Amino acid sequence: MSHRFRSRYGGFGIGGGWTPAVKTLIIACAIGFVLQIFDQFAGAPSFTQKFGLVPYAVTQRYYLWQLVTYIFLHGGFFHILFNMFGLYMFGSELEATWGTRQFTKFFFICGIGAALTSVVASPHSLIPIIGASGAIFGLLLAYGVLFPNRLIYLYMIIPIPAKWFVVIFGAITFLSALSANGSGVAYVAHLGGMLFGFIYLKGGRLIPDLRHRYDRWQRNRLRRKFEVYYNERRRNDDDQEKWRRSKN
Repeated sequence: MSHRFRSRYGGFGIGGGWTPAVKTLIIACAIGFVLQIFDQFAGAPSFTQKFGLVPYAVTQRYYLWQLVTYIFLHGGFFHILFNMFGLYMFGSELEATWGTRQFTKFFFICGIGAALTSVVASPHSLIPIIGASGAIFGLLLAYGVLFPNRLIYLYMIIPIPAKWFVVIFGAITFLSALSANGSGVAYVAHLGGMLFGFIYLKGGRLIPDLRHRYDRWQRNRLRRKFEVYYNERRRNDDDQEKWRRSKN
């Protein structure tokens, strides 16, 4: 995390700052959720049918906007709460590392990739898929790749390195996708978000630059620590020299 990010947004570690793209995405999802509530009060959930991801509507009616708009809709308060918490936790530091433009691009690549995976898996489904989970699973994967040894506290108690956290959640999601039977959770979309994120990262578009930035931050951090130590040591030596002179 760069010094500029810390001074501008404040904080350290996971979810250390309120970055621009993360803030905008959370507000957009909140607006989408409010519109869904109004639509439900109207007694006709046409808003979700039109802007959620309905695979049949995409393949047969070419509602291609649904590949994006479904990200901003959610199935309930806890659904949006946990998704936005994940977006804040992992997205803030990723945006600080990549920059707003690259982060936003990656977020939508994962989100659209999750949608395409769901459409290919069930092209004739009439059940709407909603939520930013696919994109957030992509962010989780990226976080594990970039900060593999960073500790993530499962249930706020159990510390797990990010790389193993990603492996565990990926395995659980994969097994859940194989056994899912009308559970209402789009596990295939979660896997699709991670898959497209992995392909994009390993395609060399971000990883070299990310590692360069992270290594540069580590070097700057060590240099600042050395400068503080050197200045303090020099100040102590000067104080001792002055004390000796005063004694003589």
